[in-house]
Amino acid sequence: MSGEAEFLSALRGLATHAAARGLADDVAVLQTTGEQLVLTTDTMVEGVHYRQDDPPETVGWKLAAVNLSDLAAKGAMPRACLLNYMLSGNREWDERFLKGLDQALERFSMPLVGGDTVAAADGVGRTLSLTAIGAVPAGRSVLDRSGAKAGDILCVGGPVGDAGAGLALLAAGERASEVLISAYQRPMPQVALGQRVASVAHAMMDVSDGLLLDTARMAEASGVAVEIDNVPLSDALWALRGGSVETRLFAAGAGDDYVLLVAIPPEVPMPKVPLPEGLIPVGRCSAGSGLTLRLDGVPVPLPTRLGWMHG
Repeated sequence: MSGEAEFLSALRGLATHAAARGLADDVAVLQTTGEQLVLTTDTMVEGVHYRQDDPPETVGWKLAAVNLSDLAAKGAMPRACLLNYMLSGNREWDERFLKGLDQALERFSMPLVGGDTVAAADGVGRTLSLTAIGAVPAGRSVLDRSGAKAGDILCVGGPVGDAGAGLALLAAGERASEVLISAYQRPMPQVALGQRVASVAHAMMDVSDGLLLDTARMAEASGVAVEIDNVPLSDALWALRGGSVETRLFAAGAGDDYVLLVAIPPEVPMPKVPLPEGLIPVGRCSAGSGLTLRLDGVPVPLPTRLGWMHG
């Protein structure tokens, strides 16, 4: 049982409560009087989810941001969070981490209400975890990735590939674009956008492991086929790498974008009714199964690796 998929399959035998939703989504949902509580947790491991030389402030920010992004994908309002923190004996690092964490929590109005601390063994890299709690009004469906329907237009909440390009720059020891490096180190969860589109979307999730991989996951969960025909690039990424098919393939599989991926019914989009602010059409759902890619009107073979996979 070495891979993530195999472990999750075994774990589903334990997570039988209705709130777990079959471990088929990024959050759990507890029904309460007055509102539904949305719970999510993310862990960041040094050398896997962030670089050892990343500024501690950015690690604190990112730990909050990745959890907030899961809440955003449900249209949930942040309520509180819990921090599990590994102390390494480096007081300055800890203080700078907390500064970045506080900046994110303040920015998105998510109070810290508890957690746990542990001491790290010598030579062990940091493992940091945060659990976020959000709320959705009672009676409103909590979106997941399984609701997309044939005919839906697939949209993202912004360009993709910036974070991957920023990580590549740091790995090469270059700082040719601070905008791209910031996209990797300080992602911006789309909390407000998620709340705006939740009432009209059929399905929603965030793009954490790459546009191609996360779209394939939505297509499989929803039982539809999806064709992607647009990979939006930012001005910063275009300036660095251009707009070739190769650049767009890189952007579509890079991951760490934390933009929303939304399936919108066909009666909502332009030109009759403007798309909700911030959404960019990237493809369409249809009857069938699987993922295909078409760029500049030409079919493009999918890469062997669609995005980031654990294990």
